[in-house]
Amino acid sequence: MSLIAFGGAAQFAAVGYVASGLAWPAIGLLTFLLNARHVLYSAALAPWFRGRSVAERALAAHLVTDESFALAIAHFRRLGRFDAIGYWYPAIVTTLIPWNVATFAGVALGDAIVEPSRFGIDVIFPAAMAGLAVGLVSGRRELVAALAGAAIGVAVSLVISPTIGIIAGGVLGPIVGLAVHASGAAPDVQGADLPNLQDVNP
Repeated sequence: MSLIAFGGAAQFAAVGYVASGLAWPAIGLLTFLLNARHVLYSAALAPWFRGRSVAERALAAHLVTDESFALAIAHFRRLGRFDAIGYWYPAIVTTLIPWNVATFAGVALGDAIVEPSRFGIDVIFPAAMAGLAVGLVSGRRELVAALAGAAIGVAVSLVISPTIGIIAGGVLGPIVGLAVHASGAAPDVQGADLPNLQDVNP
């Protein structure tokens, strides 16, 4: 699944939905909504990929995850320009390969771990997401989006369900952030890799 539908959290959710016997149309809708945040990721990355080939952009889109987006966008902003290694390294070397290797190891060796919860492994994912989120908060708009998304996600999770909470926080948080005036100057992404790009605020 990871090679043809590299969706991270949506993969976990989809497996859970299948195991619970949920109807396939509902599984498709819920996983689509869960990964709707990737539309926002792609929109933020698009200006940096301007001038790249369609094939390269398509492959880059397939490999977009929370981790690859956070690491790449921070790198691009720091440099002020597109950097191929700065995207493909986090997308492939630090995300795609470890994810698939760990998935295979889990399938092959998972039964040997009788009580996975006693190792505290379940804290790794939220801790990683929190670390990535902190690295992306570079101004007022991002801070508001992060706080709003967290508050909405927790509230909806408690009232309805964690799955709906994640979707609501991931979609509504950035929308709230967009209502806030951005602080700080936009990065200068003009250069050979980005011709005729005048003003970008990913």
